Amino acid sequence: MKNKIYLVGWTILVPLLAWIIYFAHYSVSGHLYSVVLTFFLIGSVLAAVYHSEIIAYRLGEPYGTLLLAFAITVIEVSLIISIMLSSVGLETISLARDTVFAAVMIILTGIVGICIIVGSLRYKEQFFTLQGVSTALITLIVIVTFILVLPNFTTSHSKGEYTSLQLVFIAMICLLLYIGFTMVQTIRHRDFFIAPIPKNTNFDKDEHEILPEIPTRKIMYISIIFLILCLGIVVLLAKYLSKDVDALIVKAGAPKAIVGIIIAGVVLLPEGIAAIRAAYNNRLQTSLNLAFGSALASIGLSIPAVAIVSVIGDFRMSLGIGLKSMLLLGLSLVIITISLATGRTNIMQGMVLISIFLLYLFTTLVP
Repeated sequence: MKNKIYLVGWTILVPLLAWIIYFAHYSVSGHLYSVVLTFFLIGSVLAAVYHSEIIAYRLGEPYGTLLLAFAITVIEVSLIISIMLSSVGLETISLARDTVFAAVMIILTGIVGICIIVGSLRYKEQFFTLQGVSTALITLIVIVTFILVLPNFTTSHSKGEYTSLQLVFIAMICLLLYIGFTMVQTIRHRDFFIAPIPKNTNFDKDEHEILPEIPTRKIMYISIIFLILCLGIVVLLAKYLSKDVDALIVKAGAPKAIVGIIIAGVVLLPEGIAAIRAAYNNRLQTSLNLAFGSALASIGLSIPAVAIVSVIGDFRMSLGIGLKSMLLLGLSLVIITISLATGRTNIMQGMVLISIFLLYLFTTLVP
């Protein structure tokens, strides 16, 4: 008999309390209040993970992961634009670049690396559909090159920046590539992104029988409502706490690029947790769908949205990354392409990716 899926009480209570406590900032402030908000920010992110997994399970692959990737992009775009328009202390000209680059590095080396290690420790080897991963990788490589590398070599504007015309053109190309990938993922070649049956000798009929039943429409609709509430309060709380983060970074003398890493980390936390849990349950295909889908959405949707706002608002936006960042990005893309070229993974591939991720974090803190 299959287990039923129920909504857990804390996933409903936490976002509701978070909204109430957030609006208390009109009369309450201080370090203790910021700590409480941070607690509810993390709780809302975890609640978003739970509700998104219910929706994803109801919709099936790859629609569930696509929905989560889109939701995460909404958070990212909202944070970038709101901070760029309202913050004074931050170097907002490079905020979009730092956030998107951080998101790509966190996904390609951090999340994928942890997923491979977690899955390998439990199952030694894991399998996935190679065609889907290859399609995502070639799309990601092209979009990343257009957004983060090419601006360093154009001559119509300052180094690292596009002109308004160039920015709009590149943004539209990237948006079309993302839409094309989405069509391939959901319609034309949907089977490329559906998880294969786990090749595990211990996976028998008994395990199939204990899988939870598909959530009802009512539960899915409730989860959609609370997912929206969770994502909305995460945006508001992260924006409110950004001034505290800025103050800490200035006080510690850390590079401004840390702000981008923090934003990307908060934004990707729901998807990262969901991806790691999927790998732990021997569903690496789902993990990779989540990882690459969020990477493509992060750059293929976020940058066009931010670009349009920057052109309309007439403020500068530097996109070109430095030589050190280009080296790390290129190394990450080469390693992950080689690692995922066989349709199966082992623990060494994950260890190599994690080493690149740790080097990226270290060289950001100690440039």
